[in-house]
Amino acid sequence: MPAEVGTRTSIPSGASSGTLVRRARLPNDRRTPAAARALVRSVLEESGLDTLLNEALLLTTELSTNAVVHANTDLDIEVTADPTGLTVTVTDFAPGPVEQLAVGPKNESPDIGEVAERGRGLLLVDHFASRWGTVHEGDGKGVWFHLDHRDPDGGDPSRVPVSGDSPGLGALTGLLRGGSDRQTDEGLAELAHDLLSRLARLTGAAGGVIRVDRGDGMGRQLLARYGRAPRDNADTIRVPLTPHRPYSGELELDAAPVGYAQSLAAMVAERFSLHLENDRLRRADVRRQTWITFLAEASELLAQSLDVNLTMALIPQLVVPRLGQWCAVHTTDAWGRLQLAAATHAEESALAGLHTTLAESGPESILARLEEASRLGSQVMFGAPLEGFAVPLVARGSRLGTLAVGRHAKHRHDADEVAVLEDVARRAALAIDNARIHDERRKVARTLQASLLPPALPRVEGIGFAAEYVPTGSEVGGDFYDVMPFGDDRWLVVVGDVSGKGVQAATVTGLVRDVIRILVDDGKSLSEILHRVNRTLVQRGGGRYCTLAMASVTRQVDGGLGVCLHLAGHDRAVLVRSDGRTTFVGEGGTALGLLETITSPDAEITLRPGDSLIFYTDGVTERRRGRELFGSARLEEAAAPLAGYPADAMAARLRSTTINFSVEEPRDDIAILVLRNDA
Repeated sequence: MPAEVGTRTSIPSGASSGTLVRRARLPNDRRTPAAARALVRSVLEESGLDTLLNEALLLTTELSTNAVVHANTDLDIEVTADPTGLTVTVTDFAPGPVEQLAVGPKNESPDIGEVAERGRGLLLVDHFASRWGTVHEGDGKGVWFHLDHRDPDGGDPSRVPVSGDSPGLGALTGLLRGGSDRQTDEGLAELAHDLLSRLARLTGAAGGVIRVDRGDGMGRQLLARYGRAPRDNADTIRVPLTPHRPYSGELELDAAPVGYAQSLAAMVAERFSLHLENDRLRRADVRRQTWITFLAEASELLAQSLDVNLTMALIPQLVVPRLGQWCAVHTTDAWGRLQLAAATHAEESALAGLHTTLAESGPESILARLEEASRLGSQVMFGAPLEGFAVPLVARGSRLGTLAVGRHAKHRHDADEVAVLEDVARRAALAIDNARIHDERRKVARTLQASLLPPALPRVEGIGFAAEYVPTGSEVGGDFYDVMPFGDDRWLVVVGDVSGKGVQAATVTGLVRDVIRILVDDGKSLSEILHRVNRTLVQRGGGRYCTLAMASVTRQVDGGLGVCLHLAGHDRAVLVRSDGRTTFVGEGGTALGLLETITSPDAEITLRPGDSLIFYTDGVTERRRGRELFGSARLEEAAAPLAGYPADAMAARLRSTTINFSVEEPRDDIAILVLRNDA
């Protein structure tokens, strides 16, 4: 039945008890078509016209969408249901006339290719509505359509194309509205196939395909196919899909672009593009979550390393192959010149060639481009043979070098990958700078610690002195040892531990060591030395205290060594006899720097030839393995088998035994000093 096109002056409302009218003003919003559909659906359900649901919802969607998108104003919708059917009027308030569309009899359908996109909705209205027209009321203008009531058991084949068991417009619009359960790769392909099959049946097409390019370098891929693949001739409908970049695609239908086939294909392509856009957003969200996880893991790995060389070697391993085919890290030297620090390639066989190319010089070389990136502090691109780009490594305002990355073998870096690489470069630069700062602090601590220890122990005929020292971390510790002359053929052995770490502990350590040396030069006795040092720490120690083991060593005429041992709060020494018997010697006294007066009982020990005396700090006995301590008992057990060894061998073996007790890094400095009678 031909549609009736004209200007409608009025539609009877409420003319009989069987008439139901609903009116609403809806805002200019993307959610307005859904609200309009909800209003129409409620009227149809209340009036018992459910058989008109599919066509009514489709046409309401087209008219309300046109009003929102093209008129860009609020809209009024009036829905009237009576025994004859359903009438829907959509009115907008934009200036200008309603877009006119000449529609003739069914056998004189206009060329769809000449119809503007905005007119496709009116073509659908003309095809599916029983009659329709335009309306002008005050400042508003719009379009109305009427759908005649149909018997639920019958139908009007002129309104809904049906062929055999082919699904009608209702199934197609249902697919277009649905899809929330299709947000997977398999679900999207299934939806595309269902749309193609039903669209082909509605239009009488022999087949169709949907091809999609997701911008991943794989080109346009076949997503769905139904029936015979369209041929490249005039009897083929091609409609582009319009998701956001980098997605693109096309719907091809093996049908002539006449009648309403083109319009239906355009509608399906437009709506399926929304599902493609959802797929793009879903993939982008998954990818973004993946990049966030990657950056978190990369940051954790980089933060765990405080070694400069290890950090720079780790950076390319993080980048390749996830973010590039190859990666190279260059750092600047004292003169600002770039030097290759680390490089890797996804193909191990190409690594040698990568090093050769990166080493080439000249105005067109990659090295020149890297120097430009470092100098300008901005990203630069470079071409063959190693196509890619470089970003500067900048941390705390200092330019540390460059991070160069080669593009993937099959596609260029997209915007997300470039942003991730720039983020990796920032984190890598901070990791390198932190490692350098830590390395510098470690060097300073080592230098300061070395200044607090004697450069070498004295060599004395018949007496063996040996020491081992293991510092920890980048903080200088308070452990120290010393051996110095103490009169004629006498020697003074000192092993101490100042509380705390850092510069203040080092200052107090240096103070104790210097005061002891001055008092020894003045010929003071051991007891007086301890009292003077205690008074100095109380006055100038800044609240820090010191434990001290101090022993004078005197050669005896019978070849023995007389040892007078004072322990100021320090651990007792281990006496190792030549036959392997061991015992702890010394009496505990008061630590220095805590009280105004101290007690310092002495212990007299005689070392026969082959006997040894082992001094140590608490870093040995408090070495941890989980919750277990190395302890003094293990120290005694480790010292017993060393009887008869030279002093340096005993110290080295004790150091190794202590360190190997645990895989953890030492928490406290370890100092060991061995005195042995070598007569």
